Amino acid sequence: MNRSLKDYALIMLKGIGMGAVDVVPGVSGGTIALIVGIYEELLDSIKSINGSSLKLFFTGKIAAFWKAINGNFLLTLVSGVAISIFSLAKLITYLLETQPVLVWSFFFGLVLASILFVAKDIKKWDWKTILSFIIGTIIAFYITVATPAETPNGLWFIFLCGAIAICAMILPGISGSFVLVLLGKYYYVMEAVKNLDIIIIFVFICGAVIGITSFSRLLSYLLRRLHDITIAALAGFMLGSLNKVWPWKAEDAISNILPDKLIWEGAGLMILGFAIVYFLEKLSGK
Repeated sequence: MNRSLKDYALIMLKGIGMGAVDVVPGVSGGTIALIVGIYEELLDSIKSINGSSLKLFFTGKIAAFWKAINGNFLLTLVSGVAISIFSLAKLITYLLETQPVLVWSFFFGLVLASILFVAKDIKKWDWKTILSFIIGTIIAFYITVATPAETPNGLWFIFLCGAIAICAMILPGISGSFVLVLLGKYYYVMEAVKNLDIIIIFVFICGAVIGITSFSRLLSYLLRRLHDITIAALAGFMLGSLNKVWPWKAEDAISNILPDKLIWEGAGLMILGFAIVYFLEKLSGK
């Protein structure tokens, strides 16, 4: 696919958007990829990193390998994600600690709008797609109410966390960061990123590479063979995740309550989040 510098600049911006939400427990970078129109290309590009393409690499056919894996697209997108994660990690964690209602209000509007636009991609609603939507919603809701676990800090477990979290990260509505919370390793990994702990970061990335190259094949297959059912399940995941993203929490920071403070500010940021998704959807359409 021939792309201009403007196209790649836009892809990098989409990557920055994915990275920004990936550091927030509750919102998925896959959501951004889906609403800005690069989700299936991302899956296909990841899936193309296989035995055939790797054979090209190890036999010195670098140009053919790069073309086979859609390298320009992947490099640009991953660069955007990396720039965002490393530059925003401190800011996002700071805002989550100091202004949680406002941050979650913004992301609630973003996810709510995303559900509507993703559901538009379903060509036919029948009992199969409706059932898939309901199951996806129930699974995501259950994940949001699950209790975080106490887990070891060994490198083998960090590798496993990377493999599991990246699978969730490319699923719209299920946040890889929130899976890290459930695995008891969110703040551990975030501290490693903020402090540039190379060993922890490297092991985590290795796990992520193994996980995403395996899982993307299954997801790509489902989108190709069972498109509407898969999209319905993804939309359900996003709907179920709204339980986690609801801005107003009780003192335990877990249970949802009715709005009791910053109501107008929160509502305004919800509208802003909704409007940004609307803008991105229109931009991707063009």
